[in-house]
Amino acid sequence: MSDLFDEVADAPEPEEPRTSRRAVRAQEEARRRRRNRRTRTGIVVVLTLGLLAAVAWFALPQVRETLGFRPDTSAEDYPGPGSGETDVTIPIGASGSEIASTLVEAGVVASERAFTDAYANDPTAAGIQPGTYTLMEEMRAEDAVAALLDPASRNEITMTIPEGFTRTQVMERIAANLEVEVEEVASALEDPAAIGLPEVAEGEVEGWFGPATYAFEPDATAEDVLAEMVSYQVARLEELGVPEDEWQSVLTRASIVEREVNIDEYMPQVATVIQNRLDDTTETHGMLGMDSTVLYGLGRSGGIPTRDETENPDNRYNTYVHPGLPPTPIGSPGETAIDAVLNPAPGDWLYFVTINLDTGETLFAETLEEQNENVQLLREWQAENPSS
Repeated sequence: MSDLFDEVADAPEPEEPRTSRRAVRAQEEARRRRRNRRTRTGIVVVLTLGLLAAVAWFALPQVRETLGFRPDTSAEDYPGPGSGETDVTIPIGASGSEIASTLVEAGVVASERAFTDAYANDPTAAGIQPGTYTLMEEMRAEDAVAALLDPASRNEITMTIPEGFTRTQVMERIAANLEVEVEEVASALEDPAAIGLPEVAEGEVEGWFGPATYAFEPDATAEDVLAEMVSYQVARLEELGVPEDEWQSVLTRASIVEREVNIDEYMPQVATVIQNRLDDTTETHGMLGMDSTVLYGLGRSGGIPTRDETENPDNRYNTYVHPGLPPTPIGSPGETAIDAVLNPAPGDWLYFVTINLDTGETLFAETLEEQNENVQLLREWQAENPSS
């Protein structure tokens, strides 16, 4: 038995299977690939983070600019309150950073950052209006924001053109506000195209100065002012949907409505009377018979024309003897009068008369007989109020 065990003990060890060595090599290869993947992934992550950082570096200023702020490494601010004064113009649509840049250039604030911080901290700062302001130099940024929100700081010419103002009255108002001679304003009217007068007006400026309150820069010229007023009137006609070829007719009718009554509720009825009289061929024969047009032709804006004045054919604006509309509007109509012409009241009236010149009470009539009765009420009022 010992010989048998010796043979077994002396036998060579069996050779390691080939599959085991392949498995080891496969495992090592897998580990190597994993190490390579981790290395490549790390490189990609680093590159991606670098790219994102670069994008953020360049994009952040653009985003801040869109939000109304510019990067500024300095928040230097003046101690205030400031001294002297300077005029600064804030353009339409200016952002907070654009206003800041303007103020820095004018010496009003010390840095853009100081102003944009003050702008951001004031919830009402978005209400800063475009225009020209008179500000002190070397102000605290917070005080500059407050000054731009104060209407008293605005340095501009405010001008109001009332409804019904004639060309002459408009010229006088412009001259007084610009502190120039009326002749200078009249000179600007000699070139209708320069002030934007539409071709449909055929060179006649009466009626084209839109009644409104305007604000102009201190250096505005008569031409600038006239152009703005014409532009306003054109914009209003466009907004109301009036066809361009009807602009002159609508303004002419509306100007008569504006001058004939001073109570808005009567305007649509007066507009109806105008249209009915223009259409009538038997009683009024297409003649308006309006006192306001006669007075305009005489260079007056109030009162009642005499019989001789209503019978004078030399007056081109005498609608008692000349059928149809007068040659031009007789003043600058407001939106209420224009709207009345576009939306006249339903009715068959051919006449109307204001029977109380103090209150403006007006009566409308379909027949001449009824009109004569209403006119008698006016005569009685005049007798009781001779000073009027």
